[in-house]
Amino acid sequence: MPQQRGSGVEGEGVAPDWVPPEINTSVAHSARVYDYWLGGKDNYPADQALAEAIMQVIPTMRTMAQANRAFQTRAARYLAREAGVRQFLDIGTGIPTSPNVHEVTQEIAPEARVVYLDNDPIVLAHARALLTGSPEGATAYLDADLREPDKILQDPDLLRTLDLSQPVALMLVAILMFFRDAEGPYGIVARLLEALPSGSYLALTHPTADFNPEAMSGAVAAAQQSGITLVPRSRAEVEAFFTGLDLVEPGVVPVLAWRPDGEPPADPQNAYYWAGIGRKP
Repeated sequence: MPQQRGSGVEGEGVAPDWVPPEINTSVAHSARVYDYWLGGKDNYPADQALAEAIMQVIPTMRTMAQANRAFQTRAARYLAREAGVRQFLDIGTGIPTSPNVHEVTQEIAPEARVVYLDNDPIVLAHARALLTGSPEGATAYLDADLREPDKILQDPDLLRTLDLSQPVALMLVAILMFFRDAEGPYGIVARLLEALPSGSYLALTHPTADFNPEAMSGAVAAAQQSGITLVPRSRAEVEAFFTGLDLVEPGVVPVLAWRPDGEPPADPQNAYYWAGIGRKP
């Protein structure tokens, strides 16, 4: 089974006070801010300060982070069970938080193969927690950057784990908001999808100012003060990522409203994210 490069640290065995030497803990990082909102332990004062600053303008931010995580679980379940996908590329993985994509998909299909990708050293330090899948399937972790789609597609570990002649589910959960339009996020997504065959899927969530412009403006300002890009996008702008794909019902909708488990939420706009899944014809 492919192993991640550059770390011999077992995910669950990382000491709570251990910090990879390449991490600058004085600067907030999006993966660690997200970890703080999810109740994790792999975050530092700079991350906590930014997380709390955003919670000052969006008090329900923890709930929104959990809503994103829940969508990822529902999406992975749908793709494995109903769509029959057996290969997954999860970009912007973040610090491992159960259930991870391989846990969801391999419970349904033990032969499922999952590649995780992130570019944060602390995610790399915990990567082996992502490599404990079923013996029938396979998992791998890539230390790579979404800004380099061709490098991702040519990565030997990816090519050993996934067969790009067969359908792949590309998962971009809460990651594209870190890209300004000038950085070409639409072109990056299109390039990745171009390399995947018919029957592949795109699953994504994206924050928006559509539901509460004032609160989102405050979140953007807080992120910028910490040196983190945060670009909310409208429903039409999020739908544009699915250009050329067939949207799965119910289309691009508030993240809480995408095929919820149990009763539909009373107000799905309580989480300021759009979500959707599309199939490549």
